[in-house]
Amino acid sequence: MTSSDITTDHVFDGGSMDCGSGLILLIRQNMLKVPAGGLLEIRSTEPTVETELPPWCRMVGHSYVRSDEVSPGVWRHFVRRSLDATSDAEANDLKTDNAKARAFKWSVRARRSENHETTVYSRNFSWKSGASLGFERVAALPTALEQLLGSLLADIVAGFEIQCSQRQFPIDELEATVNANLHNTLAALGGESGDASINAIELVLFVTSPVASELLTEAWNEALQAAPVFQTLKKACEIVSRIVFL
Repeated sequence: MTSSDITTDHVFDGGSMDCGSGLILLIRQNMLKVPAGGLLEIRSTEPTVETELPPWCRMVGHSYVRSDEVSPGVWRHFVRRSLDATSDAEANDLKTDNAKARAFKWSVRARRSENHETTVYSRNFSWKSGASLGFERVAALPTALEQLLGSLLADIVAGFEIQCSQRQFPIDELEATVNANLHNTLAALGGESGDASINAIELVLFVTSPVASELLTEAWNEALQAAPVFQTLKKACEIVSRIVFL
């Protein structure tokens, strides 16, 4: 039997999310739309879901049916809802998971070394950082300001990719640029008193895709709404953002 022969009760697209980045919450939400003993289809472009989904199903009592790679990099996963499942019980489980997600705190620590480098530690990895900002064209380490702006780019690029993946929009090329200036650069250098904060940011996303521009613009706007770094910086300074179709 192929995946095209399977009749499902409900289908949702998890895009490129893995089980540790929110997919489980979406599965719980969508499982409530499936009757006891019914079949949920999860579409995904994240390869790790195939190995992470079976143990989760065993843990919560659902039945993992199988996973099919229907095209290169695109999977359909099938999970049968437990016959003993009740909407009230699963809604309570979802409520508990949502509460944990809302209360979750991300932790990062940093340590300064003797050679004026800062090592930042997060989870199982680390990276080096230099000064707060710099003007030289070549440097050994990125500045704190560059890492902040880099985080903004990574935030919106990853978010846009997820939105397109969930809509099954093919993307050929994806790139973004950011430019920023400070209210008072000399204040940031400690040369005088003043406002050292970011004054304005210009953010541009470049996309090559066969999808209509209005559909990509809708995905872009949704990505910006769901991007935590973007939304945080937007409250602190002016951000001009636009999408360019190549």
